[in-house]
Formats: sequence, structure tokens, C-alpha cells
Amino acid sequence: MKAGAPEVHVDGTGLCVAVIAASWHDVVMDGLIDGAVRALTGAGLPDVPVVRVPGTVELSVAAARLAPTHDALVALGVVIRGGTPHFEYVCSGVTHGLTDVSTRTGVPVGFGVLTCDTEEQALDRAGLPGSGEDKGAEAALAAVATAVTLRGLAPRALGAG
Repeated sequence: MKAGAPEVHVDGTGLCVAVIAASWHDVVMDGLIDGAVRALTGAGLPDVPVVRVPGTVELSVAAARLAPTHDALVALGVVIRGGTPHFEYVCSGVTHGLTDVSTRTGVPVGFGVLTCDTEEQALDRAGLPGSGEDKGAEAALAAVATAVTLRGLAPRALGAG
């Protein structure tokens, strides 16, 4: 775990959660998915579906489709900087898209999208043996912890100030 990161322990039993994962960079994605599934199982959610989409850009539309029927979502992807502005467009688009889904629907979306300069950086964050971090697990636990917190908050009446 990275210095300063919170240690999250949460019981998500009874929540409906799905993982949405991009398909680029198989080794990194396998690590992120394994970490998320492992963390969700540890939080009392042993049978979480994993929905695969072609790329990171498609995470937002899948999250928008799944949000109405789920308590939390976990979005996983990886974007590695190349020699064109593509990196900035994809990273900005997916960040805004997933944030929009979460704030518009009230459904937490755990952000497990790696935005790295190199493949080595992605591998170090993928939760693989020898990795320094497990961003798939972190995103999953953040989504579940937020869903549990939101369950305890009373909805605010429309027009209340």
C-alpha cells in the first residue's frame, strides 16, 4: 500500500456491484481485475459480474447503462502515454465521463483507470506479484465503502436549502 493511503475495511454484503473492464493491455488488466474481484470477495461480494468493453473510452457508457441497477461500480482500464495527444483525450474523457455517471446517478464508481507514462508504471500498479500497488483492489474498496456510506445518508428533499 502506498504511503498515506487509507486502509479500507468494509462489509458490502447485500450490495449489487459490477466491475467494468477495458480490454487493452491484457497482463495489466488481468491484474486489475483479479485485485478488484479479490477485494470484493473479501468485502462479502463473492459473485460480482465482470463486464468487458473494448477500450477505456467505453467504460463511461457501460457505467451509465449499469448504474440504475447497481449500488456501486468499479471501472478498470489502462492508458499508456504515446507520442500523440491521444493519451490526454482518453484520460480526460474517461475521467469526466465516469465522474458524470457517478454524480448524475448517485452510484459510486471506483476509479481504477491507470494513466501511466510507461508500461512498467502500469505493471507496478496492477496488483501483480511484485507490483508496488493494487489499484484494482483500491478502486473496488473505494466504491463499496462509498456505497455503504451513502446508504447511511438520508436523501435530501428537493428544494431543501
